[in-house]
Amino acid sequence: MAATQVLKSEWTKIRSVSSTVWTLGLAVVVTVALGALISVLSRNDYDNLDARDRLSFDATFISFAGMSLGQLAMIVFGVLVVSNEYSTGMIRTSLAAVPQRGAFLFSKVLVATLLAFAVGLATSFLAFFVGQAMLGPYRAEIGDPGVLRAVIGGGLYMTLIAMFSMGVAAMLRSPMLSLGILMPFFFLISSILGNVSATKKIGRFLPDQAGSKIMQVKTPFADDTPYGPWGGLGIMVAWVVLALLGGYALLRRRDA
Repeated sequence: MAATQVLKSEWTKIRSVSSTVWTLGLAVVVTVALGALISVLSRNDYDNLDARDRLSFDATFISFAGMSLGQLAMIVFGVLVVSNEYSTGMIRTSLAAVPQRGAFLFSKVLVATLLAFAVGLATSFLAFFVGQAMLGPYRAEIGDPGVLRAVIGGGLYMTLIAMFSMGVAAMLRSPMLSLGILMPFFFLISSILGNVSATKKIGRFLPDQAGSKIMQVKTPFADDTPYGPWGGLGIMVAWVVLALLGGYALLRRRDA
C-alpha cells in the first residue's frame, strides 16, 4: 500500500472513532475553563502577594493551569489512537493491509500527532487569551518577551504528551493497562516526586515536569532547575522518542 494511502487510512480511522474526537474536544474545554478559573482566582489574590511573589508573578503560566487536566484528555487520545485496534481485533486486518510494521505505526503516529498539534496549539492560544482577559490589569501581552514562545510551547507540550502516550500504548497494547499506568503516573506519581524534597531532583527530569518549563515566562524564586525552557522541552522529546522506539521494537517482535 502506498504511503499516501496508509496516511489516508489512518486519518479515516481516527475520524471515524467518535471517542477520539470527543476526547480532543474535552481537552480544549477543560484546559481553557480551568485556566480561566485559576486566572480569576489569581487576579483576586494579587493584592495579598508580597513584593517578591509579585516579581515572579507569571501571568502567562497561570493561564495554562488547565493543562494539568487537559493533558489527561490528550493521554486518552494518544492511547485510543494506538490501542483501539487491539481491543477490537482490527489490528490483524490492518497489519495484513500494511505488513511493514514501521510504516503502519509511524503513519498512525504522524497523523495523530498533526491532529494533536493543531488542537493543542489552538487550545494554548485560546487558554492564553481567555486567561489574560480574566487577569485584567495583571495580564501579559502576546508581544512581551518570552510569551509567544510559551504559548506555542503549550501546544507542543500537549502534542508531546499525546505522542508519549502513543508510544506507551504501542508497547502495552491494552487501553486499560496503558491508561492505568499513564493516568496515575502523570496525575499523582509525577506530582509527588516533584514536590517531595528527597525526590525533587529526580522528578524534574520526568516528561511532564521538564516539558512544562517551556510554558514559563518567569522563573520562580528558589528554582534551581538545571535547564531552561528549551532544555526542558528537549528532555520531554527524549522521553517521547524512547517511548515510540520501544513501541516499534515490540511491534516488530510479537504477533498481532
